[in-house]
Amino acid sequence: MKLTRRELTAAALLTSALPAVPAWAQRGETVRIALIDPQTGIMGPVGINQLRTFRFFAEKFSGAGNPAGVRFEIEDFDNKLSASESLTGVQAAIGRGTRFITQGSGSGIAGAIITAVERHNRRNPGQEVVFLNHSAVDPDLTGSRCSFWHFRFGGNTAMKMQALTTHIRGEPTIRRVFLINQNYTHGHQVARYARQMLARKRPDIQIVGESLHPLALVRDFTPYVANIMASGADSVITGNWGSDLSLLIRAANDAGYTGRFFTYYAGVTGTPTALGTASEGRVYQIAINHHNMGGQMQIWMNEFRQRFNDDLILGSAIHIFNALGVAMQNARSTNAARVAHAMSGLRFNSFSGPVEMRRADHELQQPLYLTRWQRVDAQHPYSPENTGMTLAVVRRFDADVASTPTTCAMQRPAAPV
Repeated sequence: MKLTRRELTAAALLTSALPAVPAWAQRGETVRIALIDPQTGIMGPVGINQLRTFRFFAEKFSGAGNPAGVRFEIEDFDNKLSASESLTGVQAAIGRGTRFITQGSGSGIAGAIITAVERHNRRNPGQEVVFLNHSAVDPDLTGSRCSFWHFRFGGNTAMKMQALTTHIRGEPTIRRVFLINQNYTHGHQVARYARQMLARKRPDIQIVGESLHPLALVRDFTPYVANIMASGADSVITGNWGSDLSLLIRAANDAGYTGRFFTYYAGVTGTPTALGTASEGRVYQIAINHHNMGGQMQIWMNEFRQRFNDDLILGSAIHIFNALGVAMQNARSTNAARVAHAMSGLRFNSFSGPVEMRRADHELQQPLYLTRWQRVDAQHPYSPENTGMTLAVVRRFDADVASTPTTCAMQRPAAPV
């Protein structure tokens, strides 16, 4: 069929408008990611914030927002903070053809997901699934229990304690420390690494007390705070998150405790309100991101707040979308096994600069930030939950400072041909 002059001109204009990018086979494909975390119950607000974050960045990183040109779509499963509900969600997602799973609220749940993914991948070659861990921080998940199919983006307990105790080493007024944690894998690890690293870096510090309490079940922390105050502790180290941290610090403020809290999750949904002005200068957080990072991160944070009346907290979600986009471009595929091989050892840029997914154990090597609760000012203008307060940077720890050795003996499957 002979084209008219008008048709030829239109075709030429359309061709010239196309972007000069490689025509990878996966461009334009939809990649589904199943988010499996609590959205109801006492920890529900944390999970809802995580779901909003993943959907927000699925939009930002879709199409031209990633080098592979794929479109991201988020499926959500409310696991009610239950391992059995989580595994039901994993099976439902796999049944729908979803090949990328993400989760982070609960290291015990993460361990169960790793086992389920490993089992599925052994039984179903060619239909592999990849687990993208956004926040479950038990070091064993990339150590003795490491899996080729598991990638962690949020920094583990040992890395964070390495940075935290490095700071404490230079604080001579810290002499007596109390450890209080949730009674599950993560809480046990926080206490374990705190004892080990303080003994090595500050042997003069006394551990004057230690408590473990049920996860997400305590409504009144007054008796725990009474024990802290009776011990004479000048500082508390805790891995508590969600309501377990909010209620703990509120009880401490109500009781008049004036010591410091060193935390992992002071900025997480609900806790800033509990901190209030009474905690000024006394609460610290060690994390992979913070409220006043500036640049593109601040633009995203402001937009997120305007859209959801909520605070952008989960920096690891950004790492996940960055890594997937680059890995899918490098693999020229959205096939989960190909993408996993492309992510193993991947170096890419994210909000904190260049980062690396360590090939030996799939633990993202990245900077950490120690922040302190204070009033907003010109240098630190972002106020979480409209408290008039913020977490201001005390110190940045580069990846090589925060990094810890791994015991992983990874079994690596052959790369797809």
